[in-house]
Amino acid sequence: MIKNPYKGKLIAFEGLDGSGQSTQVQKLTEHLKRLHKKDPERFPPVYVTKEPSAGLYGGLVREALRERLRHGPMYGALAMQALFVADRAHHLDHEIIPLLEKGYTVVTDRYAYSTIAYGAAERSELWNCLVVMNETFIEPNATIFLDVSPEFCMERMKISRGHLELYEKQETLKKVLANYRILTKEDPHVFGVKGEKPIQSVFRDVLKIIKKELKLS
Repeated sequence: MIKNPYKGKLIAFEGLDGSGQSTQVQKLTEHLKRLHKKDPERFPPVYVTKEPSAGLYGGLVREALRERLRHGPMYGALAMQALFVADRAHHLDHEIIPLLEKGYTVVTDRYAYSTIAYGAAERSELWNCLVVMNETFIEPNATIFLDVSPEFCMERMKISRGHLELYEKQETLKKVLANYRILTKEDPHVFGVKGEKPIQSVFRDVLKIIKKELKLS
């Protein structure tokens, strides 16, 4: 991915389904908004978003995740991640980049590494292809990966909602977790945070990283 050339900062959260990244996205966004309200000259406005997006491609992704849109056995994994990549391209052009140009801090719940971690969990030989498919996108200034076991995530999802989606199977999530850990080691802008601690404790770890990387003080 390419270095963010814009005035604003991009923060991404990654993790297994059920790892709690949506909760941490909300907590960080609320914190950054309080800073902006307190001192708008010093702290930029904040915008929160997620993938799949609310756009046309995002709608197709959601249908596929619910297994209403089925792909073939040979190229299904590639077709699925191609939808995610198309959604990301549209998301960047029409939502994220215009805000970064204005100096916003944009926080996104999932981004490019979801494509690599989940896609390669289905077909490991797709790893390099998925990296290339995402290499022209903007690299987040910081990516927070919530490191949580598949068992913990499965239990949380069973409690929070009554259904599981396409990738929400324990064996699949084990492969996804292994892929995320590889990405964390390879990229100095990806920070692993242990996510099975109490929510506020996890948030303290997240905030410590964000303060350092975005030079907030």
